[in-house]
Parts: sequence; structure tokens; C-alpha cells
Amino acid sequence: MTAVTDRASTMSQDPATSPIADNHPAVSPAVHQRLSRMFDRANACFEKGEHAYADELLAECVSENPKNLAYLQHFRVNLTKLVGEGKKATAIGGLLSKSGRAAVEKATKNADWPKAFAAGCDALKRTPGDVGALQAMAAAAGELHSADCQLFYLRWALDIDATDYETNRQAAFALAEVKEFDQAIACWQRILKQKPTDEEAGKMVAGLGVEKTIHVGGYKADVVKDDGSHDAVETAHVAHLAAKENDGRPREVGAPADGEAAEDETERLLLAKLEEEPNNSGASRELAIWYARHDRLNEAERVLRQAISLTPADDELIDALEDLHLRKARQQFDVAKSRVTASDSPENRQLLQRMADQANRVELEVYAARAKRSPGDTRLQFELGVRQKRKGAYRDAIKSFQAARGDTQRLAETQVFLGECFHHIEQYRLAMSSYEAAITASEGQDSEVRKLALYRAGVLATGLKDYDKADQRLTELAALDFGYRDVAERLDKLAAKGDST
Repeated sequence: MTAVTDRASTMSQDPATSPIADNHPAVSPAVHQRLSRMFDRANACFEKGEHAYADELLAECVSENPKNLAYLQHFRVNLTKLVGEGKKATAIGGLLSKSGRAAVEKATKNADWPKAFAAGCDALKRTPGDVGALQAMAAAAGELHSADCQLFYLRWALDIDATDYETNRQAAFALAEVKEFDQAIACWQRILKQKPTDEEAGKMVAGLGVEKTIHVGGYKADVVKDDGSHDAVETAHVAHLAAKENDGRPREVGAPADGEAAEDETERLLLAKLEEEPNNSGASRELAIWYARHDRLNEAERVLRQAISLTPADDELIDALEDLHLRKARQQFDVAKSRVTASDSPENRQLLQRMADQANRVELEVYAARAKRSPGDTRLQFELGVRQKRKGAYRDAIKSFQAARGDTQRLAETQVFLGECFHHIEQYRLAMSSYEAAITASEGQDSEVRKLALYRAGVLATGLKDYDKADQRLTELAALDFGYRDVAERLDKLAAKGDST
């Protein structure tokens, strides 16, 4: 069996969580090496036809590193050789299925991940058609933020029973999490075929229909047919990572199917180097850059996550992974923006706003993590402040902008933003002080930042009834750009006030 590398979760992150947060501790290099050797022994046993011993080895690999898709793929292939493909459980099998599911759920509740997945592997060996155990293992994989493994378990369950209500429901939510809206809709449609009056399914189909073109890659659109029907077992695995070669064994990530061109030589060499040296962070970065250049963002993310699990203190790897999160968020926003351009409907505008909020949330997470790693970096403090201000977290933004004032090249812009934050929390004297500092910092510049600082100072001074200062700042602005916003009208109003006194 060919080795397949880990693939990290592409699920959207909670805003309170770092982009690389995880519920399962990274496998240490020592454990990784031990499991790799065990995996190699399992491969050798598989080739010799010693499937019972291979099952023991692979079950242990899955249990100790439940986020490794390679172990899971090979476990299923070997299990099929050992006990056959799973079929829908009989009455007796149903009782066993309930016990298998209960064992997995009990261990999952206690966050005892090795025990949970060991129980699942044992249940599948006893009852290959144990859909309940597969559902519970999928839920556990979801708890670990391993979308690929979660979807692999669910695809496995659908191979056994494509019409199962709970499997389709679970798969629909999991697919929506990774932005695979077409496949998620297909799962809800299968539910509706059985239960046309299912209110939840109807609402979800309608809601996901708005978002289904926001596609960030990673899972093929043809895994579930457009009409909602279920593909044959041999081609129905969720995502290309679960695809099979003609001999029934899973093919390597990115490996070409029959008739396709061979992998790019650069990719092949880098993959080979990483197989020999898993801790080579330089090769990991280079491969991730290669994937990103070819718009294979999920594969780039998978490589970086695997590298970080082996060298968690490597800031360059973390920065690269965060850059991918930023790129994905911007990509989604751009797609939503193009939809509004093509059709300016309320639904598309709502989607654009949602993608804008999501992009800012991702950016906020990334810059918060970076500013924490490098608290003295004024540029990072400025970028963090911009995102905090955009979110409406003005008090947090004030702290960030104050820390960013050491950057003299951005001082005027920083002071304008700082003034706007003080203005929002009704600290008007502090706001005016910041606007005046921005005007001083932009002295001699005919810039948009200076114009904005003059405008903000003039408007605030008007509100504070300091009409002399308002007239001074707005007149200075008018001398630079008489057509700037409503400066002409404001000067007319100030002049009228002066005439009336």
C-alpha cells in the first residue's frame, strides 16, 4: 500500500480560537516515528495476505493518531480484505451496532480519543456494517477538527446505507462546514426524498442554495451527483483523498488517475524528501508554496499543519499557514463580490456581507496571534487595530493603535484611526487630541490621510461648538480639496452661524 500523508482540517474556525487551534495534542516526533514503522509493517503484512495482523497494527495507528487519513484509508482497505465490505446490519447486527456506537460515544465524552477510536475499530471488525459506530467515529473526528477523516467515516457509512437519515444529516452539516455546499445540499435532498415534509431539510436546502458557489476547493463536486443520487461504492468516497486505484487500494494524495499526466517533478521530489525527512520544515514550506502557487490551497494547508505538528515552535511555518487562511478568506470574499457584480440581489448582498465579516474575523484571528508572538512589531499592532476597529472593538483597537505609534511612517494614519476609536466611545477630547496629532504628523503632505484628519477635526469641533477651530480646520481642508465630501456645505453653515451672532 502506498503511503498517504495527513490532511489537516479545512473547517472554518471559531473567532475566539487561533487558526491553528486543536482539540487533540500534536503527535510527538517519537510517536510519529513509531507509528510510521508500525504502518510500514502493516503494509508488508497486507502484501503477504496477513490481514488479521495488519488489522491489529492499523487499528492501533488509527487509535493513536486518529487525524491521519492514511491510517484510516488503509485500515478500511485491509478490513475489507479481512471481513468483506460492510452491509446494512441485520437485527442482531443492529444490537452490536448500538453497543459499538455507545462505546465510542462514552470515550468521546471523556475526551479519551485512543479508547474511542479503538472501540470503533473493534466494532467495525465485529460488524463491518456498523453504521452507528461510523457515525460516532465521524463525530469524534469532528471534535478533533479533522474534516477529512470525519467525511471519510461518513462516506464509508453512506457506502453501507446511502439512505440513512442520520448519516446524511451528519454529512450535510460536515460538508457545509468545509464549504462543500453542492454535496451538503445533495445530502439534504436525499433526506427530502424519504421525508418530503422534513422542515429542517427544506430550510437547509434553501439556505445553502445561496452559498453553494462559494467553492474553496478540496473536495470534488462530482462525488455526489447533481440529482442527489448516490454513486457506486468504488467511486463514492468523499473527496479525492478517498479515491481508489483499480486494485482497490487508496491512491496517494495528488497521484494522477489512469490517463492523467504524471505529477510535476518538483512536487514529486519534495514529497519524496518529506517522506524521508518528515521534520524538514524547509521542504514543507517549499511544497506548500508550490501548492499555493497552483491554487491547491487545501493541500498546502495539509502540508503546513503536518509540519507544525512535528515542529510546533517554527514561527515561519505558522506564518505560512496563517497566510493561507488569509488568502482563503479573501478568495471567498472576491467570489461573493463577483456575484453581486453579476447580479445585485438582496441574497447576494447578504452573502457578500457574510463573507466580508468572515474575512475580517479570520484576519483578526491571524493578526492577534502574530501581535502576541511579536508584541514589539508596530506594523502588526497597526494591522490588528484596523481589524479590531472594523469589528467594533474600539477599546481593544485603541490599545493596538497606541502600541503602533512607534511607526513614524504610519503615525498620521494611526492617529486618525485612534481618534475615530475615541470618537466612537465618546471620549471627544482624546479624539480631538488624536486628530490634531495626525494633522501635525502629516504636515506638508497633500494626502488623503491629512484631508481625513482635517475633516474629522472640523466635524468634531463643530459638534463641540468650537466654531473657530472648526472653521480653521475645514478652511484648511477646502484649500487642499474644495470638493472633499461636504466640506463646502459645512463651511457655509459655519459662516451662517457667524453671521447670526
